[in-house]
Amino acid sequence: MAHTSYRAFIEDLDRAGELRRIPEPVATELEITEIADREMKKPGGGKALLFEKPTVNGVVSPFPVAINTMGSWKRMAMSMGAESVDAVADELGSLMKAKPPTSFREAVKLLGTAIELRHAKPKRVKSGPCKDVIHMFDAPSSHTAPWPAAPNVADPSTFPAQPPSLLDLPILRCWPLDGGRFITLPCVVTQDPDTGERNVGMYRIQVYDDRTTGLHWQLQKVGARHGRRYYETGARMPVAIFLGGDPVFPFAATAPLPDGLDEFLLAGYLRRKSVELVKCETSDLEVPANADFVIEGYVDPAEPLRDEGPFGDHTGYYTLPEPYPVFHITAITHRRDAVYPATIVGIPPMEDFYIGAASVKIFLPIFKMNFPEIVDIALPAEGVFHNAVFVSIKKTYPMQAYKIMHGLWGMGQMMFSKYIVVVDADVDVHSTSDVLFRLCANTDPQRDSIFTKGPSDVLDHATSEIAIGSKLGIDATKKLAGEGFKRNWPPLIAMDPEVQARVARFTGGAL
Repeated sequence: MAHTSYRAFIEDLDRAGELRRIPEPVATELEITEIADREMKKPGGGKALLFEKPTVNGVVSPFPVAINTMGSWKRMAMSMGAESVDAVADELGSLMKAKPPTSFREAVKLLGTAIELRHAKPKRVKSGPCKDVIHMFDAPSSHTAPWPAAPNVADPSTFPAQPPSLLDLPILRCWPLDGGRFITLPCVVTQDPDTGERNVGMYRIQVYDDRTTGLHWQLQKVGARHGRRYYETGARMPVAIFLGGDPVFPFAATAPLPDGLDEFLLAGYLRRKSVELVKCETSDLEVPANADFVIEGYVDPAEPLRDEGPFGDHTGYYTLPEPYPVFHITAITHRRDAVYPATIVGIPPMEDFYIGAASVKIFLPIFKMNFPEIVDIALPAEGVFHNAVFVSIKKTYPMQAYKIMHGLWGMGQMMFSKYIVVVDADVDVHSTSDVLFRLCANTDPQRDSIFTKGPSDVLDHATSEIAIGSKLGIDATKKLAGEGFKRNWPPLIAMDPEVQARVARFTGGAL
């Protein structure tokens, strides 16, 4: 089911008992983070939160803040209009199996074809709710008075006639040592100047003042690649940032899609309806017509980079200041009934665990097409996305675990994985306890591990150099004779199934 706005999604969460409303004024400076962090660390991810009166420098914003909206398996599925994330993965897997690919290139092409089977191609429209209110920054701002102290969030007519500047939006200052306020759930639209291919990525945005921000695209990201081409030519680079709209957009922006595959195509597939796109006011970039906020602007290659950060990151540590491009704002548009979506990252578990884990589930069929021996993959919360990867395989020949390690390190963002542990097919990789048991029981450290080098996440503070690091692969599978193992492998302790059945009948299943 396609959501027409983020507010519509919030209402669905409310009806499903997945939302907690907070009517009291709460500061966007640190206080929302503290409440959200406590909620996210509850069993199962807690509830989504709607702060109905967030304050900015003590003044109530007319825009409520929604956070932790995708911080559970149920809410993650609801954002896709599905019964479960597994159901989405199964459907995509069945489409991909319609014509088994013979190469990775063919698999990428088939993925695009499979998604298009739902008529998911985005379509252009002339206008949309994201343009209910338009503020062009080239013109003098008419926003001179403070926002109403207590707007009626249920009545859009009470909202200001003009949108705020960045300094008035309920943008969070998340952690005490953060370098400022950060937009934490932005979808950033860029375009390749040579091919015209669009990319929608998610890069944090630090607010410098009312018209400029930092643009933290890491060097391996597609947006950064687009940026390098503009820096080579010296032409101004148009950039558009949108927030809200259908909740599937943030997922699509973070999904590990093959390079060149449009994120709006994936979004249309998941929402079962084409994404309607509208042209920006100050550039030719296109954004969803139902977005809640759109921030338009440009990056000037002639301008020096500027330090961005520190920022309390998903690693659980602060990333320290580094130079990044400056984004200049030319327009802000928004829905009259806009909801400001946000998230926070930090020491796990957090909301982003469910977003990342959903990506793994949904794109597991793609991994299996290239590595048919893979049974399942998990990214444990403690590994903060790709620091730790657990993989189970149906092992049939010697050194197969190492083939999987090298293969995964060569696929997209899996190149950032610091630790890959491969286990046998009977291990539940979603149980860290089960994986650690096999890791400790089935390995000889020197024989069953391999070190290699490669690109690393620029957010990884432990590497000696930025974006360059080492990786460790561990084979925790049952060893075969061809792997240098010369002893008999003992069986795993397990009770006789008949005894289990007799005891179950005797106890009535109580034990």
